Amino acid sequence: MSFGLGLVDVSTRSLETLLKAVHHGRTELPLTPIGLAALGLQEDANAILGHLRGLDATAVRAVLVAVIAERRNR
Repeated sequence: MSFGLGLVDVSTRSLETLLKAVHHGRTELPLTPIGLAALGLQEDANAILGHLRGLDATAVRAVLVAVIAERRNR
């Protein structure tokens, strides 16, 4: 499985959902497929985990903020 496109295939809405969950401590970290499914993000789990698996809350938050900000500045 290739994850060369980064988080391009994950919607901004899904990324925002994940960011809110991380910020409010509503998901386990490091991220897991079960934790993502609990947030309703099971369809995006492979793409998300392909890039964020194993990262702590600070790192996940930094990546998500950067990706969301970049999308808003297009």
